[in-house]
Amino acid sequence: MILAILGDRKVDPKTGESSLPVDLIRTIAIVLVILLHASIEPYPNVDLMSPQGVQIWWASNIYNSIAIVCIPLFVMLTGSLLLQPSKCDEPLRVFFKKRWRRIGIPVLFWGIVFFAWDFLVKGQSLTAVFLLQGILAGPYVHFWYLYALIGLYLITPVVRVVVANAKWEIIKYFLVLWFVGTGVVSLLTFSVSISPQTVWFKDNVFIFTGLIGYYIFGAYLQRLRINRAILFAGFILSTIGTILGTYFVIGTLGAVYGRFFLDSSSLSVIIASISLFLLLATIPNAKGQNRFPYSNRMLKVISENSLPIYLFHLIVLETLQSGYLGFKLSVTTLNPLIEIPLLTALTLVICLAIIVPLKKLPYVKRIIG
Repeated sequence: MILAILGDRKVDPKTGESSLPVDLIRTIAIVLVILLHASIEPYPNVDLMSPQGVQIWWASNIYNSIAIVCIPLFVMLTGSLLLQPSKCDEPLRVFFKKRWRRIGIPVLFWGIVFFAWDFLVKGQSLTAVFLLQGILAGPYVHFWYLYALIGLYLITPVVRVVVANAKWEIIKYFLVLWFVGTGVVSLLTFSVSISPQTVWFKDNVFIFTGLIGYYIFGAYLQRLRINRAILFAGFILSTIGTILGTYFVIGTLGAVYGRFFLDSSSLSVIIASISLFLLLATIPNAKGQNRFPYSNRMLKVISENSLPIYLFHLIVLETLQSGYLGFKLSVTTLNPLIEIPLLTALTLVICLAIIVPLKKLPYVKRIIG
C-alpha cells in the first residue's frame, strides 16, 4: 500500500542512477547520531517522578524519537550508492578492497582506542573474556552499526545482481514483504506483551527483516517521487507516534519495553525514516551552490568526516558529560531541552576540530577514516 501512492522519479535509463544530495543526507544522519547519544545520558541521582525527572524524561524521549532515524538514513544512503546497476559488474576483489580501505582499518584503529579508553579512563580490566567479547560484539556500544555494515557489504555483490536484473515489480514485492514483516508484524505480535492470551500469528512467517530492507529501499527510493507535504506529514506524524507510543508502553508495561518504538524496525520509525530520506532526496545536489557557498563547504566537510566522527564522538560526548575538561554539560545541571542540542553541537565542533587537522598528516586519513 505504501508503494502504491508513489510515482517514479526520473533516473538514468542506462545506469539507474539518480542525483542525491549525499552530503546533506550524510550530515543530517551523523548529527542525529550524536543527538541520539546525547539524549540518553543516565541520571540515576534524579527522582524520576520529580518535576526535574519528568522534564528530563520527556526531553530525552522527544530527542530520541527524532534522532532514531539516523541509522536507517545511513543504510538507505549506502544502498543508493552501492546498489546502482552501473556497479553490478565490479569485481569482488575490487569491491572488498575498497570497503576494507573505507572501514576496515578505521574499525581496527578505533577499536584499540576504545579498549584503551575503557582501561585508562573507565578503569575496566582488560581480561581475556572482556577483550574477546569486545572483538566479537564490538568494543563499544556504537560499533554494532559497523559490524552490521560489514554484513551488508558481504551480501552486496549478490544484492547488486538481483537489483540490477529483477523487474521492479519483484523489488516492490520484496519491499512490501519486508515492510509488513518488519514493521507491521512486530507491532501486532507486541500485543502478546499486553495481552498474553492474544496471539495474532507466528512472526517467523516473514523472514525478510532487519536492515536489509532499508538497504534495498535506498536503491529503490531513487526512483520514487511523492509530494513534499505528504513526506513532511509522514515524518512528523510518525515521529509523534514514536514519542506517544514510548510514553504509552513505559506507562503500561514498564521500562523493560521502553525501546520498542525506539527501534529501526518499529513501524513508526520505518515510516519516519523513509519519509525523511525521500524529503531530503527532493533537494537537488546543486541547489545553493552559488548562493550558500559556506554552508555547502561545511556540509562537505562534515560529510567527508562522518565515519571518524561516528567512531570518535562518544569519547567527546562522555568527556563533556563527565566533566573531564573542567566543566560539565549534563541534563541534571541544565534545562535538558537546551542541554541536549547544545551538547550535540559542541561534540560535533570538537570532533571536527580534532579530526580535520589530524587527517592532513601523512597516512592518518587512512587510519582514522
